[in-house]
Amino acid sequence: MPEFAPTQTLELVGAPPAPKQGVDVLLPLASPQRKPRLLVVDDQPIHLQVLYRALAGECQIFMANSGEQSLKVCHEQQPDLVLLDVVMPDMDGFEVLQRLKAHPDTKDIPVIFVTAHGGDEIETQCLLAGAVDFIPKPVNPNVVKARVKTHLTLKFQSDFLRDMAFMDGLTSVSNRRHFDERLAMEWGRAQRTGGALSLLLLDVDFFKNYNDHYGHQAGDDCLRQIAALLKAQLRRPSDLVARYGGEEFVCLLPDTGHDDALVMAERMLRAVRGAAIAHLFSQVAPVVTVSLGVASREGADVGGRAAYLLALADAQLYQAKRTGRARVCGARLPVSEGAAVRSNAV
Repeated sequence: MPEFAPTQTLELVGAPPAPKQGVDVLLPLASPQRKPRLLVVDDQPIHLQVLYRALAGECQIFMANSGEQSLKVCHEQQPDLVLLDVVMPDMDGFEVLQRLKAHPDTKDIPVIFVTAHGGDEIETQCLLAGAVDFIPKPVNPNVVKARVKTHLTLKFQSDFLRDMAFMDGLTSVSNRRHFDERLAMEWGRAQRTGGALSLLLLDVDFFKNYNDHYGHQAGDDCLRQIAALLKAQLRRPSDLVARYGGEEFVCLLPDTGHDDALVMAERMLRAVRGAAIAHLFSQVAPVVTVSLGVASREGADVGGRAAYLLALADAQLYQAKRTGRARVCGARLPVSEGAAVRSNAV
């Protein structure tokens, strides 16, 4: 029996060949550049193989044979849907689901319970625990495919609506609301783990002069171009660029130390200037330029609130503008819970 394909996870010894591509396609994807990511969790290899045979042709399959392993895959791979066994030796499905729901990174991943324990009582228990559906064993492959199709469709529709609510209508990058939510989440995660978190605050130099002389429609086009340039510099799915307000943008860089954040800021600075968007009424250059403030928190000893990081980035942006614009200024958040930031921020 052949080994798992590279997209598979884990400590399983083998799997049957995947079904041919293009047969019984589940659904047109909301993200056509990739297949849906599906995590199948069961401590019995035969059950994993049955589900693999049914779904591998239409989904990118990840597999786990324990509760702890499934949690690790969910955090690392962010599957679109989880098929979860209820009874497992190390941690049952109810505890896995509870821990998924308790974490901001995984709370929105839909879970379908798959179990040999049938009956109204267990089905009710599964749904009350927060599962979106319940499939009894032995599974019918056609039923599994139909249920998976339904819940992937609902998941992609939900993701689309959420993305629309979090998108800036002019520039098509994230809006202020999305940034505020992500900043709070990433700050909390960095505080728990002692990890790094960096923030870039960016302002278009002399943008009022641009609007006054070229017109507001040209100004809107300029902001769209800048947003696209900034987004193109990001390297990881967790990185975020958002419109902060007017001609200001903000970039959130989880797990990024100060030195790497400065490199990213310089890259964005060069990308905007290199686009050579004419601005003959700027006092810096004949093209559009930007100024950036960079703030970072590093290490487990940094306390305070997320607002301190934002205030530090704002203070550094002010410093970049005060010293000539079209440049990057940055600083690390001090250990003293933001006291230095409160005294310097504008």
